[in-house]
Amino acid sequence: MAAEVQMVLYEDDSVQVQYVDGSKLQLSPCGSEFLFEKSPPVSAHPLEQPERIRQRTHFVISTYREQLQRALDFRNSSATCLFLSESIIPSERKKCIFIDISEVRWPSLDPDDSTICMESGTVKITSLDGHAYLCLPKSQHEFTVHFLCKVSQKPESSIVFSEKNNQAPKDGLVEKTSKICTYEGLSGQRLKNKENELYCQVLKSKETLGKTNCVNGSEGSGELPFPGANHTCVYTWVKQCWSVTSCPKEWRYPLSLALHFHNKVSNMSKTDVDIITSRILTSDVSEERRKEVSVLPRTLLLSCSAPHLHRWNFCDSLAQRESGEEYSYPELVKVVWYKGVTYRLTHKNVNSIEIYPGDGSVFKSEGAYFGNYFTYYPRLEGSLEREEKIYSVNNLPPDRPGSPFSVCSLIKQAVRILQHCAKTRLSLSHNYRICCWKMKPGINDRNILPLLLKESVIPSVGRFLAYSDDKVHATFVDGITVTLNWNFSFSTKKRQVNQGLKLGWCKLTFPDGQDELIEIEHPGPYESYVTKVTSWCRRLTQTSPREMQTHPSASIPEENWSVASELEKIQKFN
Repeated sequence: MAAEVQMVLYEDDSVQVQYVDGSKLQLSPCGSEFLFEKSPPVSAHPLEQPERIRQRTHFVISTYREQLQRALDFRNSSATCLFLSESIIPSERKKCIFIDISEVRWPSLDPDDSTICMESGTVKITSLDGHAYLCLPKSQHEFTVHFLCKVSQKPESSIVFSEKNNQAPKDGLVEKTSKICTYEGLSGQRLKNKENELYCQVLKSKETLGKTNCVNGSEGSGELPFPGANHTCVYTWVKQCWSVTSCPKEWRYPLSLALHFHNKVSNMSKTDVDIITSRILTSDVSEERRKEVSVLPRTLLLSCSAPHLHRWNFCDSLAQRESGEEYSYPELVKVVWYKGVTYRLTHKNVNSIEIYPGDGSVFKSEGAYFGNYFTYYPRLEGSLEREEKIYSVNNLPPDRPGSPFSVCSLIKQAVRILQHCAKTRLSLSHNYRICCWKMKPGINDRNILPLLLKESVIPSVGRFLAYSDDKVHATFVDGITVTLNWNFSFSTKKRQVNQGLKLGWCKLTFPDGQDELIEIEHPGPYESYVTKVTSWCRRLTQTSPREMQTHPSASIPEENWSVASELEKIQKFN
């Protein structure tokens, strides 16, 4: 099997993988379908299309099983909704549990709760039921969370049908409930071995299968179902990695516990830290204090309800192949893994990126313009003091011999990713894409499209349009178009110059179809275009939202078109 060179996770949870031999793998946003594109042979014609194999993930053949499993693990490590196919997960990673685990409870901020500080400086927060734990390293830039998650299920109709066919007669049930799988009586004790006492693991020995059984809290009610016979009891441990600056809401509370405990330990003396790291603090927490609950990420179904929305990106044209466009998929990038280096992005007000070379150090972008500066945080060893360095994109240092990585190549790769995300956010077609796993039955696709809030026509200048997705599109009379993001719901009390600006870049499209990204604060020779659009947006920001929504699609020209100006345009074109 060829090794991976690059793996890209997009905002819609779709994955693209590129291998050493030139082959590619594309995973649908829901994870239920994949497309494998083989590398063309050396003797192939440049216009010859490569061989492509498209299959359902649940029914993947053994040829692509390992590659697909690694792609799914990469997807689930930072995905919003997980896809866990039982047929692909190895048997040693499956756990049989006869309770429904959909949420976990975390300890409180008291120092007597179950908090573990390991010797390496990593703070570990374990849930009260032992079904999840969070690890925060000493650097406090990223954290990992491990939790038990149910494998993906079939649609409800097929599950109900299989349950009716496999339903056992009532006479065969034995009323022996001496051994019930429950956790209510374990609230005041710390389990020594979670994997043996927190769940009922399926035993491989036939003798054990014949003697003991645990189904619905009873003993001796028949044979123990094998993994896959009952989808409601198969779980697996999932590992996710997130940035501290962009933590999902379900992990905010345990992360705050870890940060609080880390700050408390860092203020103690070395003797106190050694005492804490040598023991595990436990306590009996009452039910009234167990109010901090995290709802675990849900899993998607094995089959997608909207497979017609799966869009596969093919590199068909010879020009596109020669250009080597790495991120041609029109979607924002979430995570990129490239030759052992991880790039993690955050898309809020500005596009920011964090670079993890793999040695414990971190690069963080600074500024709204592609990250003009990158701050380097080296690995913490012994002392907690940081020796930060700032690198400028326009003046990168040369490579040092013997260095584990090239600072210049890492930052240039990060700038290319940020540039792709900026172009995607300024694209008019980006927000019209519909994700398959976000679709609900009976939803109307037309309601997803953005609405036109304001349209103005300025004579001898151009046409300006504002949409409900904070997109502004201006077409000037000379054929140049400007696209930028502007937040019209921004508070008008703050009187700043560009208070509603969401992205520090705008896109200029020339009449020949070529586009260019321009800094709004430093537009250069295109200052007149940018100034006119931003001034129109500022005037529109002062307008009340009611006035904008009264006539969302009405074209209201500021002045009437004159016949003389129209004749001048015709003469110019002639």
